[in-house]
Amino acid sequence: MRIAIIGAGCSGLTAIKGLIETGLENVVCFEKSDRLGGNWAFSLEEGHSSVMETTHLISSKKMSQFSDFPMPADYPDYPSHQQVLAYFEAYAQHFDLEKYIRYRTAVERAEPVDGLRWRLSLSNGTEEVFDALIVANGHHSAPRHPEWKEAFRGRYMHAHAMKTARDLAGLRVLVVGAGNSGCDCAVEASRVAKQVDISLRTPQYIVPKFFMGKPTDTFAASMSWLPRSIQNVLQRLCLRIQIGRYRDYGLPEPNFSPTHAHPTINSELLERIRHGKIRPRPAIAEVKEQTVSFVDGAKVSYDVIIAATGYRIHFPFFRPELINWEDATHIPLYLRVFHPHYPTLFFIGLVQPQGCIWPLSEMQARLVARVLTGRVSLPSNWTELAYQEADRIRKDFLPRPRHVLEVHFLPYLKALQRATEGRF
Repeated sequence: MRIAIIGAGCSGLTAIKGLIETGLENVVCFEKSDRLGGNWAFSLEEGHSSVMETTHLISSKKMSQFSDFPMPADYPDYPSHQQVLAYFEAYAQHFDLEKYIRYRTAVERAEPVDGLRWRLSLSNGTEEVFDALIVANGHHSAPRHPEWKEAFRGRYMHAHAMKTARDLAGLRVLVVGAGNSGCDCAVEASRVAKQVDISLRTPQYIVPKFFMGKPTDTFAASMSWLPRSIQNVLQRLCLRIQIGRYRDYGLPEPNFSPTHAHPTINSELLERIRHGKIRPRPAIAEVKEQTVSFVDGAKVSYDVIIAATGYRIHFPFFRPELINWEDATHIPLYLRVFHPHYPTLFFIGLVQPQGCIWPLSEMQARLVARVLTGRVSLPSNWTELAYQEADRIRKDFLPRPRHVLEVHFLPYLKALQRATEGRF
């Protein structure tokens, strides 16, 4: 069996390892850049999808590392992007994964042929056919822009393009969106900019990185055995003790439970607000020239707007009539991996967990390898279950574009672990 993998980030690396450790070694991983690591391969190059130069993990070392390759003991609780990339490189070297990667080779088109096989058209002008295709190229490469983008006459950028805050010195900056990227952009900009505002259209849980001396995700994991309704009560109580009320910071108070939305993990934003370095603003009503009107009637002029408005789920190598989830309200994949209409097409890492994606990608890869080798058989009604699972996600989380890929970290990880043992 000849298997293709698209992308050599964390999900692609685990896909290679999952296949070869079950004896499936006729594997080719296509990576369009010249190095592994995906978003964690930092570059100032415009158009390259990468973290900012100051980025650290927002999940803890303990909850992020692969099950059979722990991070170095001297790594901090929240490693830097340099340390993360070094970890991936060491992982690839330890398991001898790089010999399966073709660098500087992009997949430009993927088409089903001969029933279950896949023909890939590559950037070097060649075509190759594979028996199975694993898509592991991530979902943070196609920015979603706001409708008013063209109306702003100052400097506009998406958070995807912000690699450093150095060129914002002395400027008036508005960050739109308070997800993890938005808060990071606002905090970094506030170190050098003349003025930084952050606009929130909807309430958002902003959670510090530590609670009672422990990384927040490890503290939350200690309560995972409790019913989710009780977890929600305890988490809200812990946040009230830790930070008080969000309205004390000029932020809207969430009217939903913490586990119903993707949280923002940031210890500095609330502090910067209380120090006067960042000012919260409500939703935008209108943008004209360099003036932004907010729904509370305020009008403010800015030199720069940074739109932290999320990403489209974009697979440029699939024809839209084959797969097009850019505006999807739900995505039918069984266990977030198996496509109901293409049984030899698999997705690794196409999830947005309330935690780190790497352990989930690792377990997804193990499951795919076991299915391909016949060690595990999917339930007879797995295609029907794919649609039911998508409906359940819509009920579990708030109806926002960012939640179409959302999963609860530990319950989902346990479901994958059971599946690798043939227990569905």
